[in-house]
Amino acid sequence: MKVKVICRNPDNYMRETKKDIHKVFRNYDAALHPFEGAREYVRALNSTKLERVFAKPFVGNLDGHKDGISALAKHPKSLCYLLSGSYDGEVKLWDVPNRECLQSILCHSGYVRGITFSNDGSRFLTVGDDKTIKAWDSSMVDSDEKEHEPLNTILSKTVITSISHNHEESFFATCGESCHIWDQTRNSPIKTLQWGVDTLFDIKYNPVETSLLAACCSDRGIIFYDQREIKPLRKIVMTLRPNQLAWNPMQAYYFTVASEDYNLYTFDTRRLKNPLKIHNGHVSAVTCVDYAPTGREFVSGSYDKTIRLFDSHKANSRDVYHTKRMQHVTCVGWSLDNKYIYSGSDEMNVRLWKARAAEKLGALQPREKQAFKYNEALKEKYAAHPQIRRIAQHRQVPKVVYQERKKLQMAKEKIKRKEENVRKNTKPGTVPYVAETKKKVLREEH
Repeated sequence: MKVKVICRNPDNYMRETKKDIHKVFRNYDAALHPFEGAREYVRALNSTKLERVFAKPFVGNLDGHKDGISALAKHPKSLCYLLSGSYDGEVKLWDVPNRECLQSILCHSGYVRGITFSNDGSRFLTVGDDKTIKAWDSSMVDSDEKEHEPLNTILSKTVITSISHNHEESFFATCGESCHIWDQTRNSPIKTLQWGVDTLFDIKYNPVETSLLAACCSDRGIIFYDQREIKPLRKIVMTLRPNQLAWNPMQAYYFTVASEDYNLYTFDTRRLKNPLKIHNGHVSAVTCVDYAPTGREFVSGSYDKTIRLFDSHKANSRDVYHTKRMQHVTCVGWSLDNKYIYSGSDEMNVRLWKARAAEKLGALQPREKQAFKYNEALKEKYAAHPQIRRIAQHRQVPKVVYQERKKLQMAKEKIKRKEENVRKNTKPGTVPYVAETKKKVLREEH
C-alpha cells in the first residue's frame, strides 16, 4: 500500500539567516479568487472609516506666555528644544517632550519680531521693536541663574522686522527698511542690499543654496538676494501682499508664499512669471507657512483660526486642524522628525499637533506596522471610489469657515460667469481666456 504525503523542499520556505525576509506564497490566478476585489474594497472602506474615527491630531499645549505668540524657532540639531517669542518681549525656551519651560527671558521692550537659532545651535538671535539684535547662549538650560545677559547686543538705526540665519556659515540676515547681512563676529553689517521699498516683512535663507535669500516687502513684492552680490537679483510683484515665505528644503528652486488673498502660491525660481500651483482652502489672510523636512508637504496658519496641511503638488489641503479656543494663528513650524507640527496664536498658547491625525503614537509591534502598511496600500488603490473619497475628504470645520468658504465659491463662480458672458457677446478673440495662475504676478523686475 502506497501512502501519498505532501513533500516540500525546505529551500523554498526556510530562511538562511534571521535577517532574511519571510517568503509569502500566494496564487495570483484570478479564477481562484473571485471575490478578491470585493473583499479589498470592504477592507479599504473600513480602514478609511477607522482613520476618521481615530483622527485626533491635538497632542498638547505649552502655556505660560502672558501675551500672544509672535514667533517660533526650531533647534537645528535637537528635537527637544523650541523657542517662542511673544508680543510683550518675552522669549521662552521649551522642553517639548516634557512640555516644560526651561527658561523665560525678557529679551526686548515690545514686540519680538523674530527668533532664529545659529547653524550649530549653540546660540540664538532675537530681534524686536526696540531696534536691537541680541545674541543669547542656548546652553543656558543647564544653569540655574534667573537673570541672563545677552552674549552680544547690536543697536540698529531702524526697526527690524525679521531675522534668518545661514544654514552653513556664521552669517545672518535681517530686514526692515533694507536687507542687511551680518557676521556674528562683527557689530556692523558687512553688506546692505536695497531695492527702494518701504518695508521688508519677512526674510528667509535657502537651506540648500545657502547664499540665496528671499524677502517679502510692503509693495506686494518678493525680492531675491545673493549675499555674494552687491545688489539684489530680481523682484516679482503680486496682486496682493505676501506675508511669509518658506523654501523647499529638498528642492532649492521651489518656495511657497503665504498671501493676503487667502491663498498660498508655490513658485519655481527658474520661471517666476506665474506660480506652479495655487493652494486654496483658507477663508482669511494666510499669515505663516513652513515646509516639512521631506519637502513634500507644508503647513500654513491663517487669521481664520485654522491650520491647514498641504501636499506641495496639490491645490487643496489634505487636513485642517482647529480648536474652539485657538484664535488667529501667527506662526507655525514642522518638526524635524516629520511627525509633529507647532503653532502659535493670539491667545498665548503654543500647540503641538500630529502631522498625521490618525497616526498611533508610541512603539508599534511588527504586525501593527504591517497592518497599517496594508491599509494604506488599500486606501491608495481605492481612493477614487466615490464612497471612500467622500469619507476620506470629509472634515468638521467651524461654521464660520464653512459659510465664508461658500461665499468665496459663489464670488468666484460669479466672476467666471461674467467673463464667459462677455466672451459670448463680443467678437471672437477680443476677450481671450487667461488661466488663473497667470493673473497673480503683475510684473517681474531685474
